[in-house]
Amino acid sequence: MVRFNSLLAASMSLIAALAAPTDLVARDTIVTTSTTGTAGGYYFSSYIEGGTGSSMDIGTGSYKLTWTTAAQDVVAGIGWATGAVRYVIETYGTYNPGSAGTHKGTVTSDGGTYDIYEVVRSNAPSIQGTSTFNQYLSIRQSKRTSGTITLANHFNAWSTLGMKLGAFNYQIMATEGYESAGSSSITFT
Repeated sequence: MVRFNSLLAASMSLIAALAAPTDLVARDTIVTTSTTGTAGGYYFSSYIEGGTGSSMDIGTGSYKLTWTTAAQDVVAGIGWATGAVRYVIETYGTYNPGSAGTHKGTVTSDGGTYDIYEVVRSNAPSIQGTSTFNQYLSIRQSKRTSGTITLANHFNAWSTLGMKLGAFNYQIMATEGYESAGSSSITFT
């Protein structure tokens, strides 16, 4: 079960160390820049765009993320595939991240219904440098801040709707803060 509290969280499922890490980061390390590595046996990725005041405290099977600058995008972890990035979003602030995309359908999973969107990102940062790629979003209709995420249900729904999943690079639990301030505390059990 994944438990977390946050003002804004983009939630993804965790599969430990799917990508080959380039750095071994010690446990309880504070990360304040965009980087990747492992901590406590888990792979992590941190992306910070603009501003300052963001940090991720990485422990064994957990992380805490705080961000204080409003004009930035902060992501701790994300799921990438060549050609597509995937999000399962459990809660968000006033901006619905699906509003910029096309509504494709819904999926019921883990006691809730999720709206599915496809968003095209042009000239945006990606694992292949600046490129154009798709974002696949499953956004929970009744927001929550703790629970279980069965990622396979979302993958199956996206595939059924004709959304090409691409070749997976990695998939990890993520917290994202967009033009906001907040914090999250994630524990993997």
